[in-house]
Amino acid sequence: MASEPLAPATAPTRAAPSTTLVAASIFGASAVLCVAGYLALSASGPWFGGAPVRYWTAQELIVPRGTAQLGEEGLSVLAPDATGTIVISLNANAALRASAYPVIAWDVLNVSENVEATLLWYSDYKASRISTRALAIEGRRIAPADLAGDRDWIGTISGLALVLRGSFSAPMLVRGVSAKPMTPGQVAADRESEWLTYEPWNGASINTIAGGADAQDLPLPVVLAAIVIVGALLYAALVRWTPGLVGRFRPVVIAVGFLAAWLVLDARWQWNLARQAGSTIEQYAGRNWRERHLAAEDGQLFAFIEDVRAKLPPPVEASPRIFMVADTHYFRDRGAYHLYPYNVYFDPAHDTISPASTLRAGDYLVVYGREALEYDAAREGLRWGANESVAAERLLGGPGAALYRIR
Repeated sequence: MASEPLAPATAPTRAAPSTTLVAASIFGASAVLCVAGYLALSASGPWFGGAPVRYWTAQELIVPRGTAQLGEEGLSVLAPDATGTIVISLNANAALRASAYPVIAWDVLNVSENVEATLLWYSDYKASRISTRALAIEGRRIAPADLAGDRDWIGTISGLALVLRGSFSAPMLVRGVSAKPMTPGQVAADRESEWLTYEPWNGASINTIAGGADAQDLPLPVVLAAIVIVGALLYAALVRWTPGLVGRFRPVVIAVGFLAAWLVLDARWQWNLARQAGSTIEQYAGRNWRERHLAAEDGQLFAFIEDVRAKLPPPVEASPRIFMVADTHYFRDRGAYHLYPYNVYFDPAHDTISPASTLRAGDYLVVYGREALEYDAAREGLRWGANESVAAERLLGGPGAALYRIR
């Protein structure tokens, strides 16, 4: 019997690596590359060793010019001196090696856009001369000053000061000042702190939450987007040149990387939400209706409107017209809300006062947080704008927060 020829032996096919393993490896490598690349570009200090961060709290600061008050949260800067200047300086010798600390960062909140900030220092290299550097204002905060290339930032720095000049419309909070060595570890720790900073609810939270500190050198969404893009390019290159290592191209691998980045952002959002829930419980739990209003952000306005309502006649169908005036739309809106069901008029978009010709006897004018009105108590006259005036009786309060009845 003739035997049939044997079929040629086939090489065993190699199983493609799992999608999860490929995605984890690709995007893990991409994360390492992106982070290492950012640190290589932004960190000027040594990768190993280096000086530690130096930090001085508000308790170690003095205010030789201007008015300030030290509290639990920091140093509240209240008003400048007669020249419109505030000076805040260290209450001790800084003793910094300029070469080891190229960045000085002042931690100041609620800085007005009309304020000019300047850093002052002196060193043993030029002991008789005070050096200066203008500071930028970003997101109502003072941006860190990179002094590595400044020819006067040399030797041992013996003193640091911050000078503020301009229009101080609201108190500023100074929490301290730090000297940074700009090592990779310090830079990475700063970015992590910015990403994980608690962001309480604000007027824009109903639409979006930025996440982290108000001012960030590198927002977390940008980092995650870069990791996904670099990972996708890396995966495409490996599929093209080493298909035996990662298998054929599978779009699901890129989808896994995108989903992982999404979950990281969502995890941070959920963590911020949990902290907000705890803060809300602490602020409102166990309080009655009135106490909750007083504990809210507009608590002072609510208390003022309570006093206003006590001066008004009862709200009936023929209730008098009440005009709500305030510098900011938030206080106009909230003031009108607290005055309902009275017949309230207000401009939600603009800081305006109705012309005197539209006001009539028996109307009421509620003013909150607005200084551009002049009241003559002797003549019982109220003036505003260029030539607007009306006879009025002040029933409550004074400049900035008052109730007037038009006569």
